[in-house]
Amino acid sequence: MTDNMQSALTKVPAVTLGFWIIKILATTFGETAGDAVSMSWLGETTADAPSSFWQGGYLIGTAIFASVLAVLVLVQVRARRFNPWLYWATIIASTTAGTTMADFATRSLGIGYPGGSLLLLGMVLLSLLVWHRALGTVSITSLHEPRAEMYYWLTITFSQTLGTALGDWIADGPLGYLGSALIFGGLLALIALAYYRTAINHVALFWAAFILTRPLGAVVGDFLDKPLAKGGLELSRVGASLVLAGAIAALIVLVRQQAAPAVLKPAD
Repeated sequence: MTDNMQSALTKVPAVTLGFWIIKILATTFGETAGDAVSMSWLGETTADAPSSFWQGGYLIGTAIFASVLAVLVLVQVRARRFNPWLYWATIIASTTAGTTMADFATRSLGIGYPGGSLLLLGMVLLSLLVWHRALGTVSITSLHEPRAEMYYWLTITFSQTLGTALGDWIADGPLGYLGSALIFGGLLALIALAYYRTAINHVALFWAAFILTRPLGAVVGDFLDKPLAKGGLELSRVGASLVLAGAIAALIVLVRQQAAPAVLKPAD
């Protein structure tokens, strides 16, 4: 460490193959768990679903998951070091909240998938812009101070919500769930190729990949629990969520994760 530059550790994991695998599983879990609460438990898709969206399952589910997310973000920001269990619990809370928020925006508010996707894309870009103007970077290497962490989690929540709306929009078309999964998986492969073979900004590629993992998880989650008549496997939402949760927990134990390095501003 020199007088001009100090190195530290963030409270987020280094970006590795294991990180992306857990992230995709977490986003898939977010879709099935979010649907289990808002659609199955709170009855949003049942015959006796409330007619007022103020009493609907999507809004109530959003309130539940957003509350959990707020608590976990606060604990994450106050933590002194990287904790993989805390980090991934917060990611899962953001993706389940994103599922119900996207469904509320596109269905309860009636703006549809295109409107919801465009609105949420604007929120993601605005969040990144404000973050960059405030701190000069949107890289995870900046996540060593509370302000950067708050911008990070806000951007992630918007991106998770955007991904849900985008995934539902594409899967609702002629491609279906599996076709959509191939599209989003192919786009992620192209981003990985660009990361290693081009000079495109790595921070921009990271956020592009981070956002795209969510619609991939959304369409895979829908494929698992949606009715056979709609192209899904019609598995139990609760059962699928439990299997995914077990897989995530196993990977957290088996895949050694280290905190991503942080670069502090040059010392005066």
